[in-house]
Amino acid sequence: MTDDAAPQDCSAAAGDDVPPSRLAVHPSSPHFNAGALQRGVGIRFKGAQRNDIEEYSIPEGWVRVQAGKTVDRKGRPLLIKLTGPVEAWYEDLGEDPPVAKKVD
Repeated sequence: MTDDAAPQDCSAAAGDDVPPSRLAVHPSSPHFNAGALQRGVGIRFKGAQRNDIEEYSIPEGWVRVQAGKTVDRKGRPLLIKLTGPVEAWYEDLGEDPPVAKKVD
């Protein structure tokens, strides 16, 4: 699975201009994609738009968010994993962009 294209179990409303199926904001993560983050990725988790997501996986149906202000011994935030339906889109596409989401 690559970060550039949505996997087979994800669908888009139209076209191939959808964010990767898995993305992380921390540069040391193997799922970090600076190009996608510069474009701006919108996330909807359990029907609510969120802007505090540190990492997400559409096919596996989870997001990771920071657990308060707690940090580990290296100064990185501690993350908790929340499960549920995840949708992602590029914010630079304006109104009604193609959305990547899991197909049931």
